[in-house]
Amino acid sequence: MFCNRCGAQLQPDFVACPNCGKRIGDPVSAVAQSRLERHLHIVGILWIALGALFAIPGAVVLAFGTSLHVVLHRQDFLPGFFPLLISIAAGFLLLLAAAGICVGVGLMQRRPWARVAAIILSVLALFHPPFGTALGIYTLWVLLADESGSEYNYLARSSSPSD
Repeated sequence: MFCNRCGAQLQPDFVACPNCGKRIGDPVSAVAQSRLERHLHIVGILWIALGALFAIPGAVVLAFGTSLHVVLHRQDFLPGFFPLLISIAAGFLLLLAAAGICVGVGLMQRRPWARVAAIILSVLALFHPPFGTALGIYTLWVLLADESGSEYNYLARSSSPSD
């Protein structure tokens, strides 16, 4: 007999798979999905959406900083580094947007690096109320459950293309 989840060989007296921990002979677990399986796609979509929300003001601030530099090129009432600070802020917003989109796509494709990157971005997102805080808490709730780490590694291995 073999495990339906990981394919490990099982003895008839086993209650759970020694490799992945799936309960043997439990009809509910065969039908029910785990919390990670139910929420991983949603978390990925939300990270892509939050990345898009950061990209819009990032592009607007970058355009404003560029136009401000052109308009105020000969003006002396603002310091010369002010447009540079605006461009740096815009670059930071665009970097956060790209990171959110990459993490969202990585989670949806179950890439091995995406779980760690999502946890790091979730901790950083806690300081961006209200949407960042909500998404940070939701992502941490999904990815930091007791069984989520080993289960995510299993899902990443099973969905990666064979080399």
